[in-house]
Amino acid sequence: MKVCLFDIDGTLITTGMAGKDAMIEAFLKVAQLTELEHVFQVSGKTDRGIFAELYELHGKTLSEEAWHAFLDQYLGGLATNLPQRQGLVLEGVAALLAKLSQRDDVLLGLLTGNVEKGAALKLGHYGIHEYFAFGGFGDHHPNRDDVARAALEAAEAFHGEKISPEDIYVLGDTPNDVKCARAIGAKAVAVATGVFSIEELEAAKPDLLLANLADTEAVTQFIFG
Repeated sequence: MKVCLFDIDGTLITTGMAGKDAMIEAFLKVAQLTELEHVFQVSGKTDRGIFAELYELHGKTLSEEAWHAFLDQYLGGLATNLPQRQGLVLEGVAALLAKLSQRDDVLLGLLTGNVEKGAALKLGHYGIHEYFAFGGFGDHHPNRDDVARAALEAAEAFHGEKISPEDIYVLGDTPNDVKCARAIGAKAVAVATGVFSIEELEAAKPDLLLANLADTEAVTQFIFG
């Protein structure tokens, strides 16, 4: 059995900054600030890690109470923002998911820095949540490698038996997606549909590097031979 673990933002969809803006608004409210004092990057990170980083950058210590307050604010803001932004399902994604879902020799899951409820909101809004039965999420782990391990555990729990690392494929748009694939012994498919260029992704040494997911045949050929 093959397993494909998909990143969300920059790989499957773009939300027109709906997520990042909701995150900033939630952080400012919970941290009781009026504006950000530092620039930060969200791509390739986990929601838990981003919020902890924001707290540290602004001289604050993250507590569980603050984290849960942030989640409430963030999810509410995300739900409001999504229909107001010009986001979309990225090129080739719908066709690839449709083709993979028709096969009985592959499982489709998520490996994302999004918290689980945030992932459901985003993918549900764009009509592709139904393709994914399990995943690893950014609720608990600041480190994306740990999210990859959680995704593998979820895949094995869903499948009901162990899955060989050589049968696992991580599809993402950042060097961290390649790195976390290596953490579980998986193969990495990198796509330059996010903020990282082909050259930056090439330096991370993915097993397959594509401009986007439009070439369905190239992806399926790589996975199934």
